[in-house]
Amino acid sequence: MRVLLAGATGYIGRAVLNELLAQDYEVLVLVRPGSGGNVASSPALTVIEADVLADPTWQRSLGQVDAVISCVASRSGAPADAERVEFGFNRALLEYAEQTGVSRFILLSAICVQKPRLAFQREKLKFEALLSKSSVPGTIIRPTAFFRSLAGQIERVRAGKPFLLFGSGHLTACKPISDRDLARFMVLKLMDASEGTHVYPIGGPGPALTPQEQGRLLCEALGKPFRTTSVPPEMFDWMRWLIAPLAWFSSGMRDRAEFLRIAKFYATESMLVWDESSQRYDARNTPEFGTDTLSGFYAKVCSGELPLPERGEQRLF
Repeated sequence: MRVLLAGATGYIGRAVLNELLAQDYEVLVLVRPGSGGNVASSPALTVIEADVLADPTWQRSLGQVDAVISCVASRSGAPADAERVEFGFNRALLEYAEQTGVSRFILLSAICVQKPRLAFQREKLKFEALLSKSSVPGTIIRPTAFFRSLAGQIERVRAGKPFLLFGSGHLTACKPISDRDLARFMVLKLMDASEGTHVYPIGGPGPALTPQEQGRLLCEALGKPFRTTSVPPEMFDWMRWLIAPLAWFSSGMRDRAEFLRIAKFYATESMLVWDESSQRYDARNTPEFGTDTLSGFYAKVCSGELPLPERGEQRLF
């Protein structure tokens, strides 16, 4: 099977690429011009450098592919970037898939779109709706928290500082999933022969963990006493109100205000399946996949067996 992969230089995209190559798929990697050197070489791999949004002929050198996997995501979450990447880029990929009769389009989305309050969530849902109406069979993957997103306090705690909590540390919970397990789950879906578009929320092996429990696991991995300090999640609202007058005149400040909305969302909302009927997050009905655990990840990073993962622009601390 010949697979076109977009977003292969990102955190999950790299893991998906490794899994595709490990399973002997022929892979075409679509990257921005000048980014090809960031992709590992392999006889089964072809790197295509193209500006998908600016060059209407970007697909000419691709030839026929059997499936498309999109792991692209907005780096900042700012409204303009989200519209360009979450919707615009994916729409261009889908148009190519429709024109060439691709058998499956796999989209890496996010579980947080269940309660769309943010620009990037709305753009993700806009494209999900477009994919659902397409003639191309679609698979929408909505993962819970990544291990990387829970690695931000490793150096803080290693330095002897207390683990930072929002509120009590019990406001939210998640079933974090590793990049490797998520990649395996996504590549498995290439074998799905069903028609139409299907949505799959997915987490790692349970149980669901609150920030309090995540902090205990991290301190245990570092051999540090479990100490915490708490800040109110409302601080993100206070900061946003402070810069609100500047946002009228500055696009940078408007983007900053959106980042603060994103931060407040992740500080107060669980990354679990949302049960609309009971109006609560449901850990029991959040599907699980894989074998990698957050405690094992912390242990490997803290011991130096794994490098501390790079984190994107959207980080709270």
